[in-house]
Amino acid sequence: MREAKIERNTRETQICGELRIEGTGRYEISTGIRFLDHMLELFSKHGAFDLKLNAKGDLDVDQHHTVEDVGIVLGDLFAKALGDRRGINRAGYFVQTMDESLAVVAIDLGGRPALVYDQQVNVVHVGDLQTELLEDLFDGFANHAGANVHAKVLYGRSNHHKIEAIFKCFARALRYACSMDEGLKDQLPSTKGLL
Repeated sequence: MREAKIERNTRETQICGELRIEGTGRYEISTGIRFLDHMLELFSKHGAFDLKLNAKGDLDVDQHHTVEDVGIVLGDLFAKALGDRRGINRAGYFVQTMDESLAVVAIDLGGRPALVYDQQVNVVHVGDLQTELLEDLFDGFANHAGANVHAKVLYGRSNHHKIEAIFKCFARALRYACSMDEGLKDQLPSTKGLL
């Protein structure tokens, strides 16, 4: 089983996380931001990852520290659970509908962090979440997981649905990228011999 536990404490946030990559989609999520909880719950379910995440942040100041640090912890969890990444597919992509919205996410776990993010969300808040902060969450994940993450909403009407489509895509693309390829079990997925 590829598993990880992380505890990250700063003056701004205190976050405990646990991940099992070969999970069944069980989750216990509490960030103090209910819409973010909802997105992480469906990420866990659609990726079939078991995820526990408890975050306490300085929400009286702003949501920024909490959202960004959740992304950092999520990236650290995957980096630790993946180990040397020997035998993984490394890359994955998914196209996902959410009613009238359509999104695509592509991920490469090759050790080179990069984020390209275009959610097409045109409101400041969805539920209780400041929508601009999702880019910080995915950037924190990409940098700490050592991943390229490209996420784009192609079209849609509902801002809720646009964000939900991205999280479902992200989950399923990441699930495939993390998956083991039996034919590559002893190999690093790189011509460099290093990730």
